[in-house]
Amino acid sequence: MAATTHTVTNQAPPLVEYDVFTSDRALSEGVERHIAPELAETVREELAGLGRSAGSFQAQEWGVQANENPPKLRTHDRYGHRIDEVEFHPAWHRLLDRAVAAGLTDAWGRPGGHVRRAAGFLVWTQAEAGHGCPVSMTHAAVPALRTDPALAAVWEPRLTSHVYEEGLTTPSLKTGALFGMGMTEKQGGSDVRANTTRAEPLAGAGEYLLTGHKWFCSAPMSDGFLVLAQAPGGLSCFLVPRVLADGTRNVFRIQRLKDKLGNRSNASSEVEFDGTWARLVGEEGRGVRTIIEMVAATRLDCVLGSAALMRQSVAQATHHAAYRSAFGGKLIDKPLMRNVLADLALESEAATTLAMRLAAAYDSDTEQDRAFLRLAVPAAKYWVTKRCTPVAAEALECLGGNGYVEESGMPRLLRESPLNSIWEGSGNVQALDVLRALQREPQALNAFLTEIGQARGADHRLDGAIKDLLTELADLGGMEGRARRVVERMALVLQGSLLVRWAPPEVADAFCASRLGGDWGAAFGTLPHSLDLAAVVERARVEA
Repeated sequence: MAATTHTVTNQAPPLVEYDVFTSDRALSEGVERHIAPELAETVREELAGLGRSAGSFQAQEWGVQANENPPKLRTHDRYGHRIDEVEFHPAWHRLLDRAVAAGLTDAWGRPGGHVRRAAGFLVWTQAEAGHGCPVSMTHAAVPALRTDPALAAVWEPRLTSHVYEEGLTTPSLKTGALFGMGMTEKQGGSDVRANTTRAEPLAGAGEYLLTGHKWFCSAPMSDGFLVLAQAPGGLSCFLVPRVLADGTRNVFRIQRLKDKLGNRSNASSEVEFDGTWARLVGEEGRGVRTIIEMVAATRLDCVLGSAALMRQSVAQATHHAAYRSAFGGKLIDKPLMRNVLADLALESEAATTLAMRLAAAYDSDTEQDRAFLRLAVPAAKYWVTKRCTPVAAEALECLGGNGYVEESGMPRLLRESPLNSIWEGSGNVQALDVLRALQREPQALNAFLTEIGQARGADHRLDGAIKDLLTELADLGGMEGRARRVVERMALVLQGSLLVRWAPPEVADAFCASRLGGDWGAAFGTLPHSLDLAAVVERARVEA
């Protein structure tokens, strides 16, 4: 007999079985804008297919399972042999299989590769974010490997393969492979030139033995790693395979897995090298220069990952508000809730639009766009990743107590939200990187100013913000202490310029009024009441 005291009413249905790609207008319009017309239909179809998968009950269940059953370290087998393997729940492998099959490690060699891959990464991350780490590292390793054509010829086909093969075996037997990265050490952190891991040359050309440690080694179950170590000629970049060409295991001792705030499905580790075979990548003493393109590509993925978390947060918040009634009407129709939702939607759309512009710049590969990326990537990484946590927290609050419960999925988004601001260089590292480029690479600033100048004259608040930015940039004296302030303004002006050019008027108007015009409070939900907030919220809603 049904309980007469427990009738469930006024609860939003789960946001499930929807197309994550086509329901995201900012993203789908960005793809249309940046992809070549002859590719548009093919790319739309592949991203819509991935979007339906990301929004499916099955993918959402994989995400839950992968996070509720985090990886386990197996240092030895039953007989006492050292194996250093990481055991994952089957859901992790299913998520990775779908990501690799969708081409999320394949951007560098196909038409429109970066735009379609970036959009796919943004879509699939909304199913589960943790497995994006090995996907990102594998994608980003390609330009570093290309500094050595012989190595690239061997490894690039495996890294860009659309086939995922779990397990460690002889590299030549694998159709697809994943890569990780090891840069950080206990004593240095972001200061990689303080690394102490030694690389001793062997008789074979380019062969070395490594001895040392890595305090953070990403994705330790991967087939290979790019690591930094001190060679006789200085800090250098090396390829460390987990399995050697003869099928024996390389010395790769996983000391422990990190117990992290979020990102629970993914394994981050501490590893020791003790006579570990490695192959030099690039030139001795030029390790940072060799690996820097990998770092830049992973920084873009931090922007994409944060944009994905923000988009999913906004999707969940607007969906809940559209179904939940309070005080005589739907939450989404209440002026104050509408203000909050519109404010969150602005942050999400600005992040997505900026991320897709960066991806398009990678595809164009002109001198102008390469110079633009030199400033725009660290500025975007600094700002977009920092906005992710407040967006996730406010979106969670939109669901009230329901949002604070694990079953809603919102706590997982919140725990994940600080990650991208920390990985691949935290806020100060990004700000100082921008400062370094401003001081040493005038062509980068020229490219950046040319980009934002394309919207000049279209909005007086944007024009005023550009003028103020130019005043800040005119005096580089004492810049280090105000680097964060300058980089924040650069990112906001760039976002404003892109939205004025490409977003609907109501979105651009609201962004410029609040973020650039100063008509905004210190919390979300403080937009000017005179704006067309209903249109902004409606644009951000998911029709499930």
